[in-house]
Amino acid sequence: MSAQLRLALAQFDFPVGAVAANTVKIRELMAQAHAGGADLVAFPELAISGYPPEDLLVRPSFLQACNEAIAELARGTDGIAALVGFPHSEGEVYNAAALLREGRIECVAHKQALPNYGVFDDKRYFRPGHASATGMIGGVRVGYLICEDIWQPEPAAQAAAAGAELIVVVNASPWDDAKQAAREEQLIARARETGCAIAYLNLVGGQDEVVYDGAALLVNGDGRVAARAPAFVDALLWATFDPATRTLTADGWPVVADPRPEATLYAALVRGIRDYVQKNGFPGVLLGLSGGIDSALTLALAVDALGPGRVTAVMLPTRYTSRLSLEGAREQAERLGVDYHVIDIEPTFQSFLAALAPAFGGKGPDVTEENLQSRTRGVMLMALSNKHGRLLLSTGNKSEMAVGYATLYGDMCGAYAPLKDVYKTVVYRLAQWRNEAERARLAREPARRATVPAMVGVGGNGEEGATHAAPGVWIIPPAVIERPPSAELREDQTDQDSLPPYDELDGILRRFIEGEQSQAEIAAQGFPVETVHRVASLVLRNEFKRRQAAPGPRVTAKAFGRERRYPITSGWL
Repeated sequence: MSAQLRLALAQFDFPVGAVAANTVKIRELMAQAHAGGADLVAFPELAISGYPPEDLLVRPSFLQACNEAIAELARGTDGIAALVGFPHSEGEVYNAAALLREGRIECVAHKQALPNYGVFDDKRYFRPGHASATGMIGGVRVGYLICEDIWQPEPAAQAAAAGAELIVVVNASPWDDAKQAAREEQLIARARETGCAIAYLNLVGGQDEVVYDGAALLVNGDGRVAARAPAFVDALLWATFDPATRTLTADGWPVVADPRPEATLYAALVRGIRDYVQKNGFPGVLLGLSGGIDSALTLALAVDALGPGRVTAVMLPTRYTSRLSLEGAREQAERLGVDYHVIDIEPTFQSFLAALAPAFGGKGPDVTEENLQSRTRGVMLMALSNKHGRLLLSTGNKSEMAVGYATLYGDMCGAYAPLKDVYKTVVYRLAQWRNEAERARLAREPARRATVPAMVGVGGNGEEGATHAAPGVWIIPPAVIERPPSAELREDQTDQDSLPPYDELDGILRRFIEGEQSQAEIAAQGFPVETVHRVASLVLRNEFKRRQAAPGPRVTAKAFGRERRYPITSGWL
């Protein structure tokens, strides 16, 4: 009877550049895996350096530190094998994974397929490997592949030809809303082509504009998915491989609590905020809370990411700010328990108008005055950020950023934009989901009900004069979700004064941005020709704004930023 192989998969975050800290974490997890009886423990792609290290890889001192770290870890192996990702520098630089065992580096696998699309720039930094590495562990021949290698047939086929029964693939694969299905499709195809079982391990965590979800997978040799790990959960995952049947069995993996796409997307945004703030050393965040749905959702995300004590919300009203906005913002801030301030910007706005009046030369009011209100808010928020050291969150969504429905140096002020890659229609879905999730949570924890404020009226405090009912529990005020969206920069303004309805707008944008469809192709699907042309023109004309926007988590197949790099100056339409 063939011996079974016990695996430990380290689904954890290994921050970019934190070579010393990552080395300590790897050593500690190796010890845990050894104590648990693992024959092999695997770590994500470039776990030593973090991924993507970008131009750190051109610094000799950085590469030397990574090579010294892998050698140090090798010396500490005793009774366990460890597959550890690192940048391997030997004249050329390779994206590599070293198999460490018995105090030495037994072999090094070099990534063969170097992605150079989307957010990936591997060809800028690395040379490709030319063969798949395999080795015997516990009587089982194991193949070692790195990320993109499993998306191509040849590396897995090479490993199988060398006798591999199990392939362990280590990854730093960014999440987007279509990624998990695509991964499973590729893994199933490789397993069926080769007959090898596949243990897929992925990095977790936020890194600038990308988020890594983990979501480890076990796939049997016949292509059946044996187990799925939750996304955005740090865990040492245990599995057993049976070479006789080429099957993998998960041992005590965490359960996916909510499989709905909104739950995973929300977790991605929370993780992006938390890691960006904490890895960059900020004590907390602040945001302008307008009483609209975008800022309301951003506040909920920030509180879930950091806790209420690290979040400040600021309402900055003018004469155009409605009572509904004032009440909705206050009531949500009170409900979530964050530090909350109201700063009336009307006097400051008027002083700007007075100072500018001579230079305006008697011209009548137009969008300039609307933008000036937004820029007054930006000045106030940046001052608060400077004074208190809290990172300013920008609250705009992808629909607005796509068509330029945002003010430079106004509502675009901020160091991080959680909703930058989230369409407006999805903002609504996430807000509804977050309220439903809160009701479900409290239903599971009835003992907590006594600590939850009474849900009478929007404020939850039973006061008279509440403007609407809020049955049950909410995190985002229902009236904020239900109201027509408005920038509130003039009387009776709504977004649809300037934009098509969001269902229509987002339908066009998805096809034009992610789908790269032509205007004719989009119009042929039932969208009005004039509307398609107008939306496409707005997208292309506003590249200059997006180049100046804050970074935010990439959660679709094509985000603005490093992934979608259109020229600012272009004659194409």
